[in-house]
Amino acid sequence: MKSKLLLTALCVATLAVSGCASKYVESNQYSGFLKDYSLLKQETSPSGAPVMRWVDPKLDARRYTMVYIEPSQLYPKPQPTAKIPASTLQGITQYYDQALQREMAKVMPLAKGPGPGVLIVRPAITGVSASTKSLQAYEVIPIALIAAGVSTATGIRDQDTSLATEAAFIDAGNNKVVAQVVRKGAGAELDNADQVMQTKDVKAVLDGWARDMAKSFEQVNNK
Repeated sequence: MKSKLLLTALCVATLAVSGCASKYVESNQYSGFLKDYSLLKQETSPSGAPVMRWVDPKLDARRYTMVYIEPSQLYPKPQPTAKIPASTLQGITQYYDQALQREMAKVMPLAKGPGPGVLIVRPAITGVSASTKSLQAYEVIPIALIAAGVSTATGIRDQDTSLATEAAFIDAGNNKVVAQVVRKGAGAELDNADQVMQTKDVKAVLDGWARDMAKSFEQVNNK
């Protein structure tokens, strides 16, 4: 029994150490929120984070005098759980809206709705998760692996939180999509499997996304 446990733990560790999760959202994880993913390319955000992005090469950002930020959506509609309750999901979208409005207002006046010279930002939260933290390299030591396996089973191990977003930028005058972005981010670690994920655990992620969106527009506008 002990040797079987050791073998199982060793296999799990090998996968955890050798498998490197992509920094980009994989195509099989796209939600369907955006109309066309085929033009997305691997890029780097102003803060240096990996993103999948497309900007219309003919875009003249100077034609926009105001920006309208639509209320962010949860897409596809998630089912709340004891781990990620409805209050957390609602709090995430509300805080995302606040962060986007705060940061975009620094580079362009906010509009109350679509209209001439208005750029529409249509954001969505397309992934919210909390999962058991991956085994670390030092845990390849067999004795530590057995302990780690027991900890995982009993919910002692730390939990990783993560978010994914997709956003479309639309010309309000002709309803044409002029830019798109898909990215993910890691939130705060939870202490164990029993700890409920809260909005505060991912506020830093949402703040970073909002800052990058504003700085990206500023960069395009200055070209």
